[in-house]
Amino acid sequence: MQLLQNLEWRYATKKFDSEKKISNSDLESIKTAISLAATSYGLQAYKVLIIEDPEIRKKLQPESWGQSQIVDASQLVVFCNYTKVDEKVIDDYLKLKADIQELNFDDLKGYGDFMKSKLTELPDDVVKAWTAKQTYIGLGNLLAACAELKIDACPMEGFEPEGYDNILNLSEKGLSAAVIATIGYRSEEDMTQHSKKVRKPMDELFETI
Repeated sequence: MQLLQNLEWRYATKKFDSEKKISNSDLESIKTAISLAATSYGLQAYKVLIIEDPEIRKKLQPESWGQSQIVDASQLVVFCNYTKVDEKVIDDYLKLKADIQELNFDDLKGYGDFMKSKLTELPDDVVKAWTAKQTYIGLGNLLAACAELKIDACPMEGFEPEGYDNILNLSEKGLSAAVIATIGYRSEEDMTQHSKKVRKPMDELFETI
């Protein structure tokens, strides 16, 4: 599998070459890969911000534990989960589904009622945790796509979500920063690229029952 070779190649890049930028065509491929990620009910209850503005990234760096990747990478990608999933979110999805699949919207009412019964009665903190989990599937697609394109990436949980929410005005949009990634090209000075991968033995990680 070429995928396995790509995954062997990738690593969490700690130092990026700030002079190298991702081409528009490659960036569009990465965005498409994220958009094709599986999500519960197909709702895609998150938004992805591609941050290139150097001034905004400077503001975000202190909220990212001062890590250099935030300002040196070609792009900073912020996965923002919905903080609420109301009936409008579900209805908007069903309208899109009806349009794309050439279905009668009214025929989807049963499916819509099922989703609403499962989601709209959940406490806000449970919904927020659920939508945050969805972003990680999109992050996985980003990492796989970058590896295929030989673009370096670093998935990052080392940041302050509240700081991101404030700087990017996410709360007023019903969003919250869940996980981030920096993408670009490794610096020759990044010694991490020469380290062997550390993974548990297969018979320890997997168990067939």
